[in-house]
This record gives sequence, C-alpha cells and structure tokens, in this order.
Amino acid sequence: MIIDGGQISGKMGKEVFIEMFRSGKSPSVIVKEKGLVQVSDAGAIEGFIEDAIAKNPKSVADFKAGNEAAINFLKGQVMKLSKGKANPQLVGKILLHKLKGG
Repeated sequence: MIIDGGQISGKMGKEVFIEMFRSGKSPSVIVKEKGLVQVSDAGAIEGFIEDAIAKNPKSVADFKAGNEAAINFLKGQVMKLSKGKANPQLVGKILLHKLKGG
C-alpha cells in the first residue's frame, strides 16, 4: 500500500519489510522512524537534478552527443544527492526533459 501510493520506493519497501519482520512494528511506524518517505515533489527533484547537471558536465555532453547511457549515470547522481529518496520515475522524466532542452 505505501509502495503503491508512492510514499516509498520498492527498494525502501524491502528494507521496511525486513524491519517489520525483525521488530513487529507496522510499516507506517517504520517509515516514520527511519525517515524513508520518498521525495515526489517536482521542485525538490529539480533542485537535485540541477545540482547533478552542474557537477557532471561531461556526462551531460556525452548524453547530448548521443550516448544515451550517460543519463543513467546522471540518474544515479541525482539519487545519491537525494540520499536515495527521490522518486526514480520522476527523476528520469524530469532529467530527460531538462537534457533535451526543456
């Protein structure tokens, strides 16, 4: 339910499941205690993306030169900057839009 609702990612869901098994706590309690809420705010994600683009001009140039795989490196950098909390689907969508001149 919290994965389907976009509150946490699938990866975070695995962590929550393991903790549920260990502690017997409910998923919502674990998410709050561990600060696992996924960032789906487009403005916050854009900030992470702008930072990743600014710090990685070679990867941006590689992508614009036709190396489609370079976007995966940039997505990884965005996830790193967000400490794994950014919504990966939204990151991909916004990043692609920005790199294609949006």
